Amino acid sequence: MENATYTALTRQSGLMNQMRVVANNIANLSTTGYRSEGVIFSEHVKDLRGEDDSLSMATATVRNTLSTQGGLTQTGGTFDLAIEGEGYFLVETAAGERLTRAGSFTPNENGDLVTPDGARVLDAGGAPVFVPQGAGPVGIAPDGTVSANGQPVGQIGLVLPSDPIGMVREDGVRFRADGGFEPALEGRMLQGFLEESNVDPVLEISRMIEVQHAYELGQSFIDKEDERIRSAIRALGE
Repeated sequence: MENATYTALTRQSGLMNQMRVVANNIANLSTTGYRSEGVIFSEHVKDLRGEDDSLSMATATVRNTLSTQGGLTQTGGTFDLAIEGEGYFLVETAAGERLTRAGSFTPNENGDLVTPDGARVLDAGGAPVFVPQGAGPVGIAPDGTVSANGQPVGQIGLVLPSDPIGMVREDGVRFRADGGFEPALEGRMLQGFLEESNVDPVLEISRMIEVQHAYELGQSFIDKEDERIRSAIRALGE
């Protein structure tokens, strides 16, 4: 197979990866706390060991999470929280500590604040946030301080990944921060609100059309290159 075909195939592979990301974004238009994702294309250039030409191939394996603010929806729920600005909630899952922007929480039977699937919400130090039951009205301040009947009982953590690009998405709304995390200083919490998905539907549809068109052009090039090689082989065999 000639170098031109190899190059085109690597580009097609990257475009397929990008199409999957775009489709996933569109599927999560209504997912609370979802962060839109993009694909970073890069070029790998290889020296062909003394030949005049080099070989250039595209890769698109690095995914980038977009941090733009999603819209805020007022729910009035005591334990519904939205983050305005930077930062993530810290939750404890069976696989370890994870970051999320989805702030729909509720106290469990033990008084621990948890996500809908039971993951405990943590403070900045990694300890579970406990909400006393029957202690009166619960308020949550912009800095995450939880008060029951006017008395502070804990503080919900707000953190930032030390390496934002290195975050690994594990599902629609949770991320693993292998590089660690640190307290977020600029973000604030809003009680009684939830953050919507930050996906821009018009932009994603435009991206889908653009990627599909680029893929079709690439496939047309591969088909023509294949026919050119076959014609050359037939001509040499005559």
